[in-house]
Amino acid sequence: MIGDELVAGLGDARGLGWVGRVVARTQAEDPVFVSPLAVPGETTTALSARWERESRLRFHPDGNNRLVVGLGAADLDAGLSLARSRLNLANILDGATAEHVRCFVVGPPPRPGVDEDALATLSEAFADVCQRRHIPYVETFSPLRTHEQWHADVASGDGMHPGQAGYGLLAWLVLNAGWHRWLGVAEDG
Repeated sequence: MIGDELVAGLGDARGLGWVGRVVARTQAEDPVFVSPLAVPGETTTALSARWERESRLRFHPDGNNRLVVGLGAADLDAGLSLARSRLNLANILDGATAEHVRCFVVGPPPRPGVDEDALATLSEAFADVCQRRHIPYVETFSPLRTHEQWHADVASGDGMHPGQAGYGLLAWLVLNAGWHRWLGVAEDG
């Protein structure tokens, strides 16, 4: 799993974040090795420059390697154009697909201080890139945009990152957006 600080669960007192909660609800015959490779505030440009090198170190040559990409709002903060953000994600997904690595993408959730309309547009662009490649995309912005618990949880912490409740909401969205089907495992009952 690669992405920004939300992939690492920054702000979660339990240290699970959404990744830990999703993995805890994933039952598979073979062990699932998860390696969160998070860089705080990372843009898609930086992510596209490092994903392959870092992922390759963790992939097994004969394994069923998968790549989860957790996207944030850093592209907006950095002033990247929408076209550049789309191209960066497309390059990651196309590179992984060429290496026979199946991908799953989690879109950016709402964040304080980030223009909501711009983030909605960015999320839609990421969704389009994924749809064109038949790669699962978890839309987190729209469901959480007006979600009172999400906003209260972010506000009660450092004001930028969710706590336990917010990460629980992100995990629920991931688990209910085809996660188990993508892995080819039964849903935790």
